[in-house]
Amino acid sequence: MEPQEIREGYLVKKGTLLNSWSAVWVVLSEDGVDFYKKKTDRSPKGMIPLKGATLSSPCQDFVKRMLVFKITTEKKQDHFFQASYVEERELWVKDIKRAITCIQGGKKFARKSTRRSIRLPETVNLAVLYTEMKNQDEGVKELKLEQENRVFNHCFTGATVIDWLISKEKARNRPEALMLATGLMNEGFLQPAGDLSKEGAESGEQAAFLDETKALYYFADSGFFCEGYSSDEDVLLKEEFRGNIIKQGCLVKQGHRRKNWKVRKFILRDDPAYIHYYDPAKADDPLGSIHLRGAVVTAVDYVPDAKKKDIDGNLFEIITADETHYFLQAATDQERKEWIKAIQMVSKSGK
Repeated sequence: MEPQEIREGYLVKKGTLLNSWSAVWVVLSEDGVDFYKKKTDRSPKGMIPLKGATLSSPCQDFVKRMLVFKITTEKKQDHFFQASYVEERELWVKDIKRAITCIQGGKKFARKSTRRSIRLPETVNLAVLYTEMKNQDEGVKELKLEQENRVFNHCFTGATVIDWLISKEKARNRPEALMLATGLMNEGFLQPAGDLSKEGAESGEQAAFLDETKALYYFADSGFFCEGYSSDEDVLLKEEFRGNIIKQGCLVKQGHRRKNWKVRKFILRDDPAYIHYYDPAKADDPLGSIHLRGAVVTAVDYVPDAKKKDIDGNLFEIITADETHYFLQAATDQERKEWIKAIQMVSKSGK
């Protein structure tokens, strides 16, 4: 009997020989993880057996890379994967851990309920707490703060986090809230933004979260960026990143010049209505952006000038107000529907 496929999707993987990272199509089954150069490939580029394996998350072996987790095989071979956003990493980690546990116990894979008690700080689910903190109505408010001739966008102070944890009854007092905040930072959910908070995170053996109004932090998958006082043109450019993140993840995009298809990480923001795309293997500035105000997005069955071997269904097209065409491919039909619905909403409501 073939092993059950549990989860599949794009992740960024570190090469085993070279210190290079590249996007790969990953398939998790009951007994292992297979990864492919492309989703359409029939044979995997590599296979990772899960029998006797261990999983580490978050993996902080790489200073400039967040959302990384590590699988160490029974033969002590390390495999590093990077997700696009926190929730995606948590889903992969949860299922891989469950698969390893089932192999050890000789049981068949079955998902457990994700409902957990967060009444007491020692039993809190940090992933759930992080989601609550990001809630646009009831969570921690992201602000534009100025400090030492720099402007920090989409951030908040350490004191604000502590106040929120107490006000929402996640902690009984400031020391208890500080413990939770430190846990969120150590797990990679919160990131230090300014010099003061970075010094706290890097000082001593144990990273310290600072309960101070001058210590700045941001959500790991937010639209955070820092800028000095600059020209009006620079400020206008940064306005693209002002909107709230509506949806993010990896899609395959057709290039405009060479017409080749590559995996890109997309981040959809509202007001102003922009979708930015990045090289998922690099933590650089976006490769480009699409202004969605007045754009039309529809599902398509084929793409002009595309080679059949390069694409395999789940295609959709964005036509901007200036009639520029973008062709994208989702991993599944359901994912395509979700992206189309989200882009349609932003194109109608965003500026």
